[in-house]
Amino acid sequence: MDPYLESPEFWPDFHSTFINCWREAIAEVLPDGYEARIDERVSLVDLEEIRETYIKILHGPDRSLVSVLELLSPTNKADIGFGDYLSKRGALLRQRVHLVELDLLIGGTRVHTARPLPGGHYYAIVARWDRRPDAEVYAWTIRDRLPEIRVPLKVPDPDIRVDLAPVFATAFERGRYVRSLRYERNPEVPVVPEDIAWCAELARPMVS
Repeated sequence: MDPYLESPEFWPDFHSTFINCWREAIAEVLPDGYEARIDERVSLVDLEEIRETYIKILHGPDRSLVSVLELLSPTNKADIGFGDYLSKRGALLRQRVHLVELDLLIGGTRVHTARPLPGGHYYAIVARWDRRPDAEVYAWTIRDRLPEIRVPLKVPDPDIRVDLAPVFATAFERGRYVRSLRYERNPEVPVVPEDIAWCAELARPMVS
């Protein structure tokens, strides 16, 4: 991951780009009878209209909702927006719908889980409707490869496996972010100097 993406200048664009790439990766492995669609949620935060996309997995001719996949944003994790997100999240968790939350942000407040989160900078949380409040938690650091996660479908269909590493790589390349991110400065989130240097060193050959 690249903590410099958490800048307000880049995150909204990255969010949309990643969601599109994530949906493509999911659609490639979905079995017959399922579809992955992008939907939009509109929130009002401090009198500002915030639009954020997410992914829905639908099943069958009735297009029933099976799973919701969220990529958290800074708005979801800060102040008023956090409370608004928790309210919508709670309503979803009361339904027979699987929830997958991907937190690629170091900054902000983490969502609540039944057990304390393991150490890490980033998380993926898979909450199956029939196993809540328990959830599967994936954790990794800035320098780790993004994991392959399991996305549940309708019982008895098996989970699909989605590798987040190529999804991130494709989104990062399509956005050409490495040419615009300001690696000569410190990122806007708390990162140790060693990881800052690692990010800048990794980006150098991509810029030249």
